[in-house]
Amino acid sequence: MQVAIEQPIPVGISQCLTGAAVRFNASHKHSRLCTEHLGSLFALKPFCPEVAIGMSTPRAPIRLVGEAAAPRVLGTKDPSQDLTVPLQHYAEQVSQANPQLCGFILMQKSPSCGMERVKVYRDNGHPAEGTGSGAFAARLMQRNPLLPVEEEGRLHDPVLCENFVTRVIVYSQWQALLRDGVTAARLLAFHARHKYLAMAHNQELYRQLGPLLANLRQADLQSTAERYFTLLMQCLKTPAKRSGHSNALQHLAGHFKRVLKPEEKQELGQLIDDYRRGTVPLVVPITLLKHHLLNHPDAYLGKQAYLQPHPAELSLRNAI
Repeated sequence: MQVAIEQPIPVGISQCLTGAAVRFNASHKHSRLCTEHLGSLFALKPFCPEVAIGMSTPRAPIRLVGEAAAPRVLGTKDPSQDLTVPLQHYAEQVSQANPQLCGFILMQKSPSCGMERVKVYRDNGHPAEGTGSGAFAARLMQRNPLLPVEEEGRLHDPVLCENFVTRVIVYSQWQALLRDGVTAARLLAFHARHKYLAMAHNQELYRQLGPLLANLRQADLQSTAERYFTLLMQCLKTPAKRSGHSNALQHLAGHFKRVLKPEEKQELGQLIDDYRRGTVPLVVPITLLKHHLLNHPDAYLGKQAYLQPHPAELSLRNAI
């Protein structure tokens, strides 16, 4: 039941978040959440796009200019300084040279690293309508559409943090499956382990996963596997709501209906309902389900990633 993480998972990170003084004003934005809390699970690999393309520290500030959908990165004081293409090329270099990365944590509001909601200005200096993404971040996500990417600021939201960590671990496990070689048996086993996890996140996409694997003997295995993983990562990208978790919990509880005493079933049902109403965190009904699984072993349930998708010591489900 405990998720097996044999070694830290490689995850890229904006270098200023590690404490390196690489920002335009020679400061940093050290994130203890990333380096200490998540650092126990992730092997963080730092990148600073601006330094990588030859900019000094300290340096003149830059900003996004133009249309929000496709802004350019220009010098704030010297608009003739256009760094858009160099930052985009560096994102392509990082993608090509680091296929081992299973996630990326970006610095918010940055014209190079901001994932979203970065201020965009018009040529006259006034704010443009809408916001954009940093040039490096936008190209990184374009080149790696399934890679889990998140901003450090958003990771302080317990739901978004749990979601990101879960996606990174699943991405890492899929890469391990690819290294071992995709077979029909391995693909079906992977889906079986992640069934309830997908169910909790996005019902519509979850319902497409099973039928996709229904006729593997007649399907092209490689293309089916690629389609399956695309759907799974799209599914998991939707943060699970209380309704989704409650649905998955009820399905798991259904496996115990013949072995639990009436009062035990009532207690479990009550805790799931308490969670749905927001009076207890997710860890409470999960803990009781694990207790019943210990007393009534079930090989299928024991392999479910949903019951422990990430190391327990991270306590990621204590606040959601």
